Amino acid sequence: MEDVKKRLAEFSLEAHDLYLNQSVPYLEEPPDPLQFYRDWIGPNKPCIIRNAFSHWPALSRWSPEYLREKVGSKVISVAVTPNGYADAVSGDRFVMPEERQMSFSAVLDIIEGKVEAGGGVFYVQKQCSNLTEELPELTDDVEPHVSWMSKALGKLPDAVNFWLGEESAVTSMHKDHYENLYCVISGEKNFILLPPTDRPFIPYGEYQPALYQQRDDGEFEVVDQSSSEKVPWIPLDPLDPDLEQYPQYRRARPLRCSVKAGEMLYLPSLWFHHVQQSHGCIAVNFWYDMEYDIKYNYFQLLETLSDITDRST
Repeated sequence: MEDVKKRLAEFSLEAHDLYLNQSVPYLEEPPDPLQFYRDWIGPNKPCIIRNAFSHWPALSRWSPEYLREKVGSKVISVAVTPNGYADAVSGDRFVMPEERQMSFSAVLDIIEGKVEAGGGVFYVQKQCSNLTEELPELTDDVEPHVSWMSKALGKLPDAVNFWLGEESAVTSMHKDHYENLYCVISGEKNFILLPPTDRPFIPYGEYQPALYQQRDDGEFEVVDQSSSEKVPWIPLDPLDPDLEQYPQYRRARPLRCSVKAGEMLYLPSLWFHHVQQSHGCIAVNFWYDMEYDIKYNYFQLLETLSDITDRST
């Protein structure tokens, strides 16, 4: 088993030496579809693209005043947590947010400090194409898809999501099976990124799922979802990693990048990411389903070998 661990560590090192960048590069204009596929999607490498959606009306229109007028009365799904961590490990539980139905204006009131948040942290983060499903009135201010990405992949996005939240709202470390284009409309998003080849250094556990629920006195309780299967998730917080408990993480090589208003992050499929944001940051992202080809097959093998070596420690 020690030989397998050694080879997995060498595997990650080779990836960094052969093709991975030491920082996230910038492209200054929207790319040619074929070139983008060859340079970024195929090699599975992130980049930040400037001037890719400078023509969107959303960049100049989406002020709080405009959003109140356009969709203020719309009722949307909002994630509410006591600490800003939705879908994250807490102790021996994987705790999901309380999903609350609120008017868009009520969310803006909290973010703008016009009303007290009542002890909770609020984040519009529902990821089932909530822009098109819950806020279709805003779709004319963006595009239904990113044309050069759709051409590069030969498909349209599976989902178009809208994000709005408080500064303390955090997305815990995880990966997605999507090619992700993340467009910041206002504010700033801060990403910690780890390539799939660093999987041997990223700890996983299986956790009882639970939900936050706010009581009448304002306190939150954790309610077990006892009928649900355990959830595999990453317990490590890359902002403050417990290297005593997870010493293998010392060998990981995270990339950090800030995506500012008017910039687009290409986040490749299977990359691990942790996200923070400035207060009131607004973003839209496009999820394109990944290809379940030999690359995915190899990653599944890497994941299995990583799990086996973790259990033997």
